[in-house]
Amino acid sequence: QFWGHSQILLGAVRGGRSRGAMPKAVLVNAGRLDFDRGLNLSKLESVAELARFEPDATPEEILERVQGAEIVITKEIPVPGSIIEKFPDSVRLIQEAGTGFNNIDLEAAKKRGIVVCNCPAYSSDAVAHLVITFVLNFSSSLVPQMRMLQQGNRENFTKSMQVPHFELTGKTIGLIGGSGDIGSKVAAVAETLGMRVIITSRSPKPNAVPLDELLSTSDFVSLHCPLNAETKHIINRESLAKMKRTAFLINTGRGGLVNEAELIEVLKSGGIAGAGLDVQEREPPDADSPLYTLENVILTPHIGWKRLETRQRLMDIVADNVGAYVAGAPVNMVPC
Repeated sequence: QFWGHSQILLGAVRGGRSRGAMPKAVLVNAGRLDFDRGLNLSKLESVAELARFEPDATPEEILERVQGAEIVITKEIPVPGSIIEKFPDSVRLIQEAGTGFNNIDLEAAKKRGIVVCNCPAYSSDAVAHLVITFVLNFSSSLVPQMRMLQQGNRENFTKSMQVPHFELTGKTIGLIGGSGDIGSKVAAVAETLGMRVIITSRSPKPNAVPLDELLSTSDFVSLHCPLNAETKHIINRESLAKMKRTAFLINTGRGGLVNEAELIEVLKSGGIAGAGLDVQEREPPDADSPLYTLENVILTPHIGWKRLETRQRLMDIVADNVGAYVAGAPVNMVPC
């Protein structure tokens, strides 16, 4: 999909906006982004007349909220083709406030002549730091130690250590798809901690190894590949069986990379030492999911991108994208 300056302006005019007028934008589910009301949206408001709705929306509610808007800003909610087909003619841009865009039906957007943009690399540092946070916690068993204290168990104080406690120097972290921005930042910090870093990569890299070798030799396996038909459930019973029983799995990427039911089985049986999961197949997990209570799991509610500075950077990129679109030269366009 290629959009020139004249096409953008023509689309805006067809959508009902006169040349030079400020476009109307709707932040469909602001509550997911600005849940603490800590974000400064003045940059976005300087390039668009902004309306905001707080809660997440069903597809039908999305349709209600976009009426009269030229720019639709969403965060991690499904925007199916059946709804895009019904969008008013005013809608000319769907801006996903995030990196992933598999929640948007791109083919339907293309048919309607709607530009789709995303925000790459806004959370790379924050997500990389979360990966290292999981690594550090597992190496010192911080969560089990705190759990013991909460249960009134002080044996780590009154006896010798009752939980694993080991150095990271010399340990191996394997990054599946680790040649991208987040993986590279994880690698840099891990190497500073004295860890050996190996990755899987489609292109030749000095530290790239086959997937089976990465699984069998790593003390920590962290997922950094996109979710697609090829990578869905790349972590499953078979791949987990290749990992060391003392190894830990970390997923800050996409929940669908892991076959959750098979991971739970392996965690219960002690097939691997534990898992740090910031993303899950269903978010939030079902109320009866064992992930909430397994003692060898650190479970977080997709917090990798939720630090205040990260969210502010995201909304500033959204504002830049919208400004570029208004100027007739959109950036960060998703290929349709």
